[in-house]
Amino acid sequence: MRWTLFILIFSFKIMSAQNLEDLYFGTDSTFEVVSWNIEWFPKNGSITANYIETILTNLNADVYALQEINDTTLLKTLVSNIPGYQCHFVSSYYGGLAYVYNNNTVQINNKYEIYTSQAYWNAFPRSPQVLDLDFMGENIFIINNHLKCCGDETLNTNDPQDEENRRLMAITFLKEYVDSLLHEEKVILLGDFNDILTDSPQNNIFNSFLNDTSNYLFVDMDIAINSSNNWSYPSWPSHLDHILISNELFPSFKNNYSKVSCIRIDDYMNSWFHYDNNISDHRPVALKLNFNHITDVSETDLKKKELIKIVDLLGREVTEITKGTKFYIYKNGLVEKKFLQINN
Repeated sequence: MRWTLFILIFSFKIMSAQNLEDLYFGTDSTFEVVSWNIEWFPKNGSITANYIETILTNLNADVYALQEINDTTLLKTLVSNIPGYQCHFVSSYYGGLAYVYNNNTVQINNKYEIYTSQAYWNAFPRSPQVLDLDFMGENIFIINNHLKCCGDETLNTNDPQDEENRRLMAITFLKEYVDSLLHEEKVILLGDFNDILTDSPQNNIFNSFLNDTSNYLFVDMDIAINSSNNWSYPSWPSHLDHILISNELFPSFKNNYSKVSCIRIDDYMNSWFHYDNNISDHRPVALKLNFNHITDVSETDLKKKELIKIVDLLGREVTEITKGTKFYIYKNGLVEKKFLQINN
């Protein structure tokens, strides 16, 4: 009994000793994207902004897909304090979507909204936002969403104003878009979908994706089917924030060091109450992808290769290589899918 009590007290002290400075997720050799509904940002003014700046900095993700951004000016200000990061907005209305990304690790090719016309407003209260980017030679399309909230947990396809039906229509449009226009691309579909993955088939708005297992995968399904302690919306509780990938990303997700996580930031603030009152009622859900394992190569071996050019993580040609330099090599006009670094 004494040992049990000691362990409990010791564990509590470790947990209570955690703070936001202990947060981490991103690494130099993996791609990370985080979906996060930052409720009514800023929920508590400058206090919220200071917390968000610390959290984004310490998580060190390549891309953050955010929802419910009310004050875009304040978000731009705090992001400007994080070296290398920029933010992007399309719509400035309340509850808008936003991206925050690291310019040192990703190259942005295009940013745009889809389903913007009035015909789609019922399905999409906020138009989905697309980010087309390159990371370590990989082209990735991210689609950020925030679907209609609420409902009675019963899908009524005969009522166009039924909340579940509106979300179903949104999912149907999103799948049509990816199937037709991005069918051979690496796609990450994410956001606050305001619905759960584990509904019965007759009420499940995600059936079209869930049944198409050869082309799509909800990487957060294990979170959804396991303990509610790790769900993204603890207040209900429910798991409403999801990340779906296309089959072009399946091999990378199976690689070592790839992972998905619902990041329990409230643990680092010592209480859900403090987190909920100052930041959000949603936790972020994060995906880490390892596209290639790091391979060490000696400078002698490198000189033996028939090289056309050497490029860095953003595709820029490298003219000088020193120990620790990370790069790709082009051999006979084709990029070798390895992340290399000089070791001597």
